[in-house]
Amino acid sequence: MTVSLGDLNRMDPAAFEAAIGDVFELAPWVAAAAQARRPFATVTDLHAAMIDAVRVAPRDTQLAFLRNHPDLAGKAAVTDDSKREQASVGLDALSAEEFARFHHLNDAYKAKFGFPFMICVRRHTRDSILEQFERRLPRDPATEFAQALQEVFYITRLRLAAKVTGEGVPQVNGRLSTHVLDTHAGRPAVGVAVELYELAGERYHRLTTAITNGDGRTDQPLIGGRPLPIGGYELRFAVGDHFRKKGIEAGDPPFLDIVPLRFSIAEPEGHYHVPLLCTPWSYSTYRGS
Repeated sequence: MTVSLGDLNRMDPAAFEAAIGDVFELAPWVAAAAQARRPFATVTDLHAAMIDAVRVAPRDTQLAFLRNHPDLAGKAAVTDDSKREQASVGLDALSAEEFARFHHLNDAYKAKFGFPFMICVRRHTRDSILEQFERRLPRDPATEFAQALQEVFYITRLRLAAKVTGEGVPQVNGRLSTHVLDTHAGRPAVGVAVELYELAGERYHRLTTAITNGDGRTDQPLIGGRPLPIGGYELRFAVGDHFRKKGIEAGDPPFLDIVPLRFSIAEPEGHYHVPLLCTPWSYSTYRGS
């Protein structure tokens, strides 16, 4: 269910809390505190008021709030939002070995810091989540407490953007696109098969496939309408088939058949344009716009 910002500004306090009280995990008091600052000009202003309510809360309240969150990849997420978010990155379908690794890291983290590991899973791949786990575990408590709250703010920004419509919705989505140029012919490469893979450990997990159109682009972004998960990726372009169909001989088998481009994403809300410029014997790429 979505609600407009205008309606929120007009609601009585109880209705306001009922409408968005679940944005912060099991903490309707955040919405109750934020509603006193109405009216909000933008959805971003509303989120800022909710963040401020958490920041000015007593340390014991903040700690209790963090402790109410579920373990990452635990057997049972607390709320439906947590369940959906963890499932979106496959944390509900780990192998026994992967689950054991997460369980070990969860226990080590909670033993040191006293609250569950917090991360906005929709902004990461599974590999990136594990890297963050191991990178953050050696930190001092004050630094990690601040990071945990920041991750909550990323999580709730996504939840609020999905729940509230109106002016100034926070930027939460990224975009990954590609473009194939046949520099041998000096024009866009039409009909090239493109595959996008996510690097997961030593394996590649295929995310999507597409065919380039008359402009050498895909009809839809390779990833769009959501954050770009931080992690490693590979694009594979069937350039051998493209030049073969054009009757250009490049050897048998061709010198270039499937061209792989391995790259990383570090900005979940950014635009990554990864073009391929190719001939039957060479190729290049860059981060475009």
